[in-house]
Amino acid sequence: MKRLFAILIILSLLLSLCSCPRSNRKIYLDGVLISEYSIVYSEDSLDYNKRAAEYLRDEIFSRTGYQLALVTDATEPASHEIVVGQTRRAISETLSVETEGLEFAILADGGSVAMEADAFAIAGAAYYFIDTYLAQGNSSATLPTEVLVREPITKETTSVILLIGDGMGVEQTRLFEYLENSAEYSDGEDLFYGYMLPYHGYSRTDSLSGTTDSAAGGTALAAGYKTYNGYVGLKGDGTPATSLVELFMSLNKATAVMSTESATGATPASFSAHTDSRSNSSDIIDDQFELELDGTHFSCGFDYYDQRYMKMIENNVITALEKMEANPNGFFLMYEEAHIDKHSHSNDMENTFLALIRFNQVIARFMEYALYHPGTLVLITADHETGDLRSDGGTDAPVYHSEDHSSADVPVFAFGAGAELFGGVTVENVQIPKTLASIIGVSDFGDRESYPALVKNQE
Repeated sequence: MKRLFAILIILSLLLSLCSCPRSNRKIYLDGVLISEYSIVYSEDSLDYNKRAAEYLRDEIFSRTGYQLALVTDATEPASHEIVVGQTRRAISETLSVETEGLEFAILADGGSVAMEADAFAIAGAAYYFIDTYLAQGNSSATLPTEVLVREPITKETTSVILLIGDGMGVEQTRLFEYLENSAEYSDGEDLFYGYMLPYHGYSRTDSLSGTTDSAAGGTALAAGYKTYNGYVGLKGDGTPATSLVELFMSLNKATAVMSTESATGATPASFSAHTDSRSNSSDIIDDQFELELDGTHFSCGFDYYDQRYMKMIENNVITALEKMEANPNGFFLMYEEAHIDKHSHSNDMENTFLALIRFNQVIARFMEYALYHPGTLVLITADHETGDLRSDGGTDAPVYHSEDHSSADVPVFAFGAGAELFGGVTVENVQIPKTLASIIGVSDFGDRESYPALVKNQE
């Protein structure tokens, strides 16, 4: 027994040694050893700033072996600080500068350095700081003494996050301009977060039946084929169409399907099943079961509108991303906010807005992840517009003109390597998955005879 106990102690010591850096890597920021810095964020700030501060602490420890103190701005200022987000520190007043979209600002002054950005964009600043000033091989870094405004770092795309607002037309995204955001589960934001992404475009959504339903619209986004209403994962001739989920699985990448609707809903089904009717729940379940056995992560059916349940949704997102990140080859993840459509069908603008706010919070968490993992491309769009929501002019809020789907173009927002292809253009919905496939190196995905993938202008 004593011998076994001694062995356990030795193993424990070895594990503790393996879990910590073997030696401290000396890095100087403006001539000051990095261990002399502490990390500061505001106790009154959004969680993005706190998480950015924690990211900096963890990355600095991982790269240098030094464990920096993490404190709020309620503490007394230290001689050297890395200040994250707007705080009560003097350097925050000096840094005060307008940034747009995902831009962030960095400034060194008085022996400290500060970074600021809007909402989740602070993640881009934190990654830039680590990647630029603590790059492998650097032993000394000079920090900017004049305000430096930058955009996030992007790298070759290995992972794709496709976010679908079911029924979300352009006017739905503009409800933030007209309605007060008082949802307890929000950041208090006054814009749809898609507009923070650098590239904006539009998509046409008609199916082979005319105005699309969610099954044909979902199939177009999932597989790159126009099809008939009601068809799930099938081409117009009734044969199965390979989905992005199946494509990424064939490339040994991780895959996930998430939705606030049940898994058998038309959109999640379009990415994970093949049947000639969206009502064939048993066939859809069978196909999804096979995908799940092969490793696809499903998380569906959460329709909640309060702070406690929003945390549950965020935890679902975090769990999915952790599973996806475990695959070194990358991943594909589709997330649908289904209830923009459902509330628009009943012309319930108040609840449509609440669903949009909820979608916004999820977009923020996915974008935060993408900013920390620059090989991730994020694209936000819709399968169709619902309710024919239109402004009749003036400053009044838009009004519904229908209780059904319309053929209105829907917005496209994109970020990441290759996202520029979607900027300033109007595409057919089937071109979206074709282009996503092309970005990761697959040129023969989807309908090969019409609506080609987008390509970079060679001029």
